[in-house]
Amino acid sequence: MQEFFMDYGLWLLIGLLVIIGLVFLLSGRGKARDVVQDIAPTLPAETPPVPFVESVPAAPVVVPVEHVAPVTAPIAPVAVDPTPAPEPVPVSPAVTAAPESEDDLLRLKGVGPKLKTLLIDLGVTRFTQIAAWTDADLAAIDAKLGNFKGRPVRDQWIDQAKYLAAGDIAGFEAKYGKL
Repeated sequence: MQEFFMDYGLWLLIGLLVIIGLVFLLSGRGKARDVVQDIAPTLPAETPPVPFVESVPAAPVVVPVEHVAPVTAPIAPVAVDPTPAPEPVPVSPAVTAAPESEDDLLRLKGVGPKLKTLLIDLGVTRFTQIAAWTDADLAAIDAKLGNFKGRPVRDQWIDQAKYLAAGDIAGFEAKYGKL
């Protein structure tokens, strides 16, 4: 008997594991059907139809209006806040310069339609404006970019704008790729 287990023990173990797996799978399949039946939608109980009743218009009601004297109330003085409004932060002329016409900001690598709209709302419409940004201007604009914060530095907008403002398309494409 010991020889039998020595010769066929591994095969017996594999067979036992296969049988256990089949029993597990078959027992789980029955439970899955029960769960599906429990989850299956049940139809709502039928409600009896409501008969249609035609509405009858009611006779108009007339209410006599009595003369009422107007009420006058004293007007309370309005409180005025004595603190002056905060002054706007001065921005470099490079940011606020009035453009004659807009440049296509989509030509800058890293600027898409949403970012272009945001830049136009911030008053940035020309490559010359971006090319003239100082570090302070860059920080001010970057703080207003929301989800796009960090893009001007990461995508090197100032350097790109210098090429595009000068009309150096060949230099731009050599450094940043095809337009």
